[in-house]
Amino acid sequence: MARNKSPRLEEPSQENIEVSSPKEWAAGVPGVLHSMGPALRDMGVERSRKTLLAMNHKDGFDCMSCAWPDPDHRKTFEFCENGAKAVTWEATPITVSSGFWAEHSVSELRQKSEYWLGQQGRLTEPVYKPAGEDHYRPVSWDEAFKILGEKLNSLASPDQAVFYTSGRTSNEAAFAYQLFVRAFGTNNLPDCSNMCHESTGWAMGETLGIGKSTISYDDFGKSDLIIIMGQNPGTNHPRMLTALEEAKNNGAQIVAVNPLPEAGLRRYKNPQEVKGIVGRGTDIADQFMQIRLGGDMALLQAVSKRVLDAKEANPGTVLDREFIQDHCEGLEELKTHLNQLDEQAVMESTGLTLAEIDELAGRYLKAERVIITWAMGLTQQKKGVAAIKEIINLLLLRGNIGKPGAGASPIRGHSNVQGDRTMGIWEQMPPAFLDALEKEFGFEPPRGHGTDAVQTIVKMRDGDMKVFVAMGGNLVAAISDTHAAEAAMENLEMSVQISTKLNRSHTVLGQEALILPTMGRTEIDRQASGEQFVSVEDTVCAVHPSWGKVEAVAPNLLSEVAIVSRLAQATLSEKVKVDWAGFEGNYDLIRDHISRVVDGCENYNQRIRQEGGFVMANGPRDSRTFHTATGRAMFTVNDLEHVQCPPGRLILQTMRSHDQFNTTIYGHDDRYRGIKKGREVVFVNPADLATLGLADGQYVDIYGEYADDVERVLRNYRVVAYPSAIGCAAAYYPEANVLVPLEAVAEESNTPVSKHLVVRLEPAAAGTPAH
Repeated sequence: MARNKSPRLEEPSQENIEVSSPKEWAAGVPGVLHSMGPALRDMGVERSRKTLLAMNHKDGFDCMSCAWPDPDHRKTFEFCENGAKAVTWEATPITVSSGFWAEHSVSELRQKSEYWLGQQGRLTEPVYKPAGEDHYRPVSWDEAFKILGEKLNSLASPDQAVFYTSGRTSNEAAFAYQLFVRAFGTNNLPDCSNMCHESTGWAMGETLGIGKSTISYDDFGKSDLIIIMGQNPGTNHPRMLTALEEAKNNGAQIVAVNPLPEAGLRRYKNPQEVKGIVGRGTDIADQFMQIRLGGDMALLQAVSKRVLDAKEANPGTVLDREFIQDHCEGLEELKTHLNQLDEQAVMESTGLTLAEIDELAGRYLKAERVIITWAMGLTQQKKGVAAIKEIINLLLLRGNIGKPGAGASPIRGHSNVQGDRTMGIWEQMPPAFLDALEKEFGFEPPRGHGTDAVQTIVKMRDGDMKVFVAMGGNLVAAISDTHAAEAAMENLEMSVQISTKLNRSHTVLGQEALILPTMGRTEIDRQASGEQFVSVEDTVCAVHPSWGKVEAVAPNLLSEVAIVSRLAQATLSEKVKVDWAGFEGNYDLIRDHISRVVDGCENYNQRIRQEGGFVMANGPRDSRTFHTATGRAMFTVNDLEHVQCPPGRLILQTMRSHDQFNTTIYGHDDRYRGIKKGREVVFVNPADLATLGLADGQYVDIYGEYADDVERVLRNYRVVAYPSAIGCAAAYYPEANVLVPLEAVAEESNTPVSKHLVVRLEPAAAGTPAH
């Protein structure tokens, strides 16, 4: 039953931050307590039972916290600590009352933290803020759709509107959404992938012909060597630790490449195993390479060069000659390029020793089956695309694509960000998809590229964008250059958020604003034809159904599919012949269209009803087929670029705490890194503190240094002495986004460069507030 009373909140202050030593292991009994405690407290026993025991099960709902795949044989508790927090956050019975909007002005809400906003509870009714006013007010659904439909139809061009999407959105809602947007007349469909794995898509698309993982879940258990680069599984996708433990038990070696030592990659105490409760657990990483930020590309080139050198010393025994001859091209150009590699430049770029690099190369040469897996630590570098191309180079040399236990494994963050892209949520969908859309629905979709997330902010800033509609997400907090992004959002005529709970993007508005509340994935979705399910695609291309298990917190809520369908009817009228009302009443109708439009989704309704769903076709994985420009896998030549950092400066990365998911803040602790009751901290190596003349516990202002005249600063941050890589520092996202210039993007992919920030630290002035 819904409750209108919000919890009493205590916002942390700088004076209350507690710092202890970082942990050396992850999960165990504390993981269980941190999972179940909040769930039982906030949802109660019955709602917790219905949700947690159904999460990630074949007849349950898909976890909304990450895209980690599910094993064929699932445990009773097939969820992690972060998944439990995500469910508790969404399925809370606390709701925002109608009186809340009169009590709190937008100006007041804007002063609240992300944590406070999220803790107010579920949104249950549409609200509208007229131009010139400072309060939202409740409106009916019909009135909300009328306001938005009329606004969209008043624009001089459909390209003056932009339609953002979060990775939480289901395949059915995403397909309907992109259909509506293209029928309206624009390809302005940025999504959260623009800010995370866009670099992956560009690199893998060019080299392998597909921007998705080339492995299955079971491949982890068959691998000889797993190289984990630029990611922290213990916090961002904890269920991966179980797969890594299984790989270790099967004899695999694991190498962790990261600027920070992460507890989950040191030792894992599986809370569902006896040894994880009373024993030591499992040591995960056989080798930890503490790399300098931005040095991954240099490391990969150095290992590839050693593989090629070994081939010259032992002809015919090192490279997979048959695979290369039958499926690849560009090897000679790569060999010529790597022959010129400067080992001194490699050491300067990586901060590693030659012995460490030789050790990794030795492990790679001994292994018959190798997986390389990565996340935002690589994609959000200036050379992120090139670094991932170097991963592909290394894998191709020994045929580690398209065989059991081997492949390229990007780890997606949001639960259906990959499925959204498959369904057409991209500003640059290929002509074949648009052709199929035209054939299916009988209208000519727009063909010009739309705007990505960064380009959207630029167009808002410049006055070229008038209306912003977001289905989920929190773009103003997630995107780079926070102050510029907020100013751009305020330059709009209207902003619209389709959301389950409040966040920062509900307080930084256009002249007019709408909030359209939607059902969550945990909730039972009843429509005209009966109870509905949706589907999602995980990080290894497995598509499976997701059924809500608890009653919605309010009877007035609409599903995302219903919201899109009604918005389309209010906006398009008879412009295109689409059965929008039918879509809302029966999601099978959407899936029928998907089966005829989306490549690989044939017979969708039948296949999604198979136990566990189905796996999307994947040319490199399934048949060593590469849909590149040449029809072959491509070795590429990439020029090494050293990250320059002047004396007295550090290279800073943004990162999540353990108590958050994306921009959602569940709490103010990061227990694996030893931080409690606060987030305004900067992690710096003790040696760097000595060089800079700073002390552990001192308060500093963090200045971003970029080639423009804009001052970007985080004030009054507590310094935490931490075993980070020498010359590198770290601070929490999204607060540190203020330091990332809008123009600082990865080459080719246009992804914000959040792992490559040159900063200086200056002692804070007494009494300066943190912000």
